[in-house]
Amino acid sequence: MAHDHGRPADLTRNQELVLGALTGAPAPLSAYDLLDRLRGDGLRAPLQIYRALDKLVERGLAHRLESLNAFVACADEHCHRKGLIAFAICEGCGKVDEFADAVIEDRLGGWAQQTGFKVERTTMEIRGKCAMCLAA
Repeated sequence: MAHDHGRPADLTRNQELVLGALTGAPAPLSAYDLLDRLRGDGLRAPLQIYRALDKLVERGLAHRLESLNAFVACADEHCHRKGLIAFAICEGCGKVDEFADAVIEDRLGGWAQQTGFKVERTTMEIRGKCAMCLAA
């Protein structure tokens, strides 16, 4: 479930519409899913969606799930986090849980330091089944 970021006042209309659609979605949405949902609000071109998504991701208000080529609203209570962000993606219902783990982040940071690797971004995607799908 998406965290309420208090909606920054300086979002453009398109960014607000896209963030609202992501926040209300039960599962990740692709740019074209967003376009379909927002046509009635005047968004008609993929470029409008991609520009809004780029800014939302840049500000930490949304995240791109690379394995799905889809987007989710940020659910981390510590918004705008720059460290490790992990996502558990249910293969059954599509639900996505976002979390951070300092232990994993520290281990990866230690490895990077030992090997001289400069980390620019760390995103982990874990795929499986959520408790509700397993119980069904």
